[in-house]
Amino acid sequence: MITAKAATGIAGLDDILGGGLSRRHIFLLEGQPGAGKTTVALQFLLNGAQAGECCLYITLSETEQELREGALSHGWELPPQVEVFELTPPEMILDMQQQQSLLYSSDLELGEVTRQIFELVERVRPTRVVLDSLSEVRLLAQSSLRYRRQILAIKHHFARYNATVLLLDDMTSEPLDKTLHSIAHGVIRLQETAPTYGAERRRLRVMKYRGQQYRGGYHDFTIHQGGIQVFPRLVAAEHRAHYARTQLTSGIGALDRLLGGGIENGSSTLILGPAGTGKSLIALIFAAAAVARGERVALFIFDEELGLLFERMKQLGVDLEEFQASGKMLIEQVDAAELSPGEFAHRVRRSVDEKEIKTVVIDSINGYQAAMLDETSPVLHIHELLLYLNRRGASTFMTVAQQGLVGDMRAPVDLTYLADTVILLRYFEAHGEVRRAMSVIKKRFGGHESTIREYKIGGHGLTVGEPLSAFQGVLRGVPTYIGERNPLLPDHEQ
Repeated sequence: MITAKAATGIAGLDDILGGGLSRRHIFLLEGQPGAGKTTVALQFLLNGAQAGECCLYITLSETEQELREGALSHGWELPPQVEVFELTPPEMILDMQQQQSLLYSSDLELGEVTRQIFELVERVRPTRVVLDSLSEVRLLAQSSLRYRRQILAIKHHFARYNATVLLLDDMTSEPLDKTLHSIAHGVIRLQETAPTYGAERRRLRVMKYRGQQYRGGYHDFTIHQGGIQVFPRLVAAEHRAHYARTQLTSGIGALDRLLGGGIENGSSTLILGPAGTGKSLIALIFAAAAVARGERVALFIFDEELGLLFERMKQLGVDLEEFQASGKMLIEQVDAAELSPGEFAHRVRRSVDEKEIKTVVIDSINGYQAAMLDETSPVLHIHELLLYLNRRGASTFMTVAQQGLVGDMRAPVDLTYLADTVILLRYFEAHGEVRRAMSVIKKRFGGHESTIREYKIGGHGLTVGEPLSAFQGVLRGVPTYIGERNPLLPDHEQ
């Protein structure tokens, strides 16, 4: 069945394009060699073949054998509905003995190439066509005017047969040459970049689409065995769910009192502090409490190896392996060097939408930011993700490791204005020992204690003491004792 639009067969790209490519028009798919143009083109034709459409792949740059081998690398075998035509340059058609005495001018070569394309379309009468690539036609044309006229002739000829055409271009022309952009009904650009460390990153952008609304901006995509996967840029304003506001507790009385009773669902909590203060532990305590309430939880771990995390948390009374095995907790190890921010946002979104996750832990934002080293606005990525999770009613817990141990400490990215609740952890020195203290410096929903409480991490997990009212300067790391009674936690609480 012929639909109103020709879907590309790539779900994310079709979402960006508002359903696919409008039929009976010419579209330009451009990108440097290796960006993924041929893979997109093959998925476009295979999708048409599955719908019973007649499809044609005209190749000037690759042999038919190379094209079929490339398809097999993704597990695809081109069906009979996809006809591959290897367009042979005119000088190669000539007998070997005649090539020394007969030379083709560029005019004759260009005319012969165009004639072969026209004859092929008249014979096959396809509904979907891929022409790969235009760089060969551009070289034969030798001038921008002749090239434009030739592309216009090809465009009008395809229009007579109601074909939807995808033209591939490797961007070998002058950077300011927009000849094809003005002729094409739509333009999609693929980009590939190589970071200083880690796998290459790919993204695409729809630069033009006449008479159609589409998702603007850059969208990350990957190429794996099985084809291309596109991750549309997350727009939080498009997602909203109705849910009842409730208060979620950690199960530790003193911690909940510090938070004014607990954390509200559909809010984000930032746990801030130097290395070793227990940021991950506090986030996982809330995650374990969510499991105890019957909710499903997702953990995205950037910084710690899962085996070490499981063993460490088991010693503190939280059995993450049992939660994972029972399906109550989704735990993913995230490699920042191999993952783009768009793909990570897609993973989080899929966990919430498809698996009904109500609590999300991101440990840590430092690792998440490492995946966005080449991004100019990493905070905007995080802002959209947090707003999306809030609107879906999911509670988010994020950890951020600050630089330094005491005194003036700074975070690699300031998210305190984005988070709804901020828990600040600190080291301080007292009685010849290094101790830990926590405070809540921000909470948008309801009140909270303004006190500073000492806490300890030991065999029984997390122990939170009474407010340190007898000390001044705890947050600076070297407090002054001004009270009459020692308010510190005794050693047996460890």
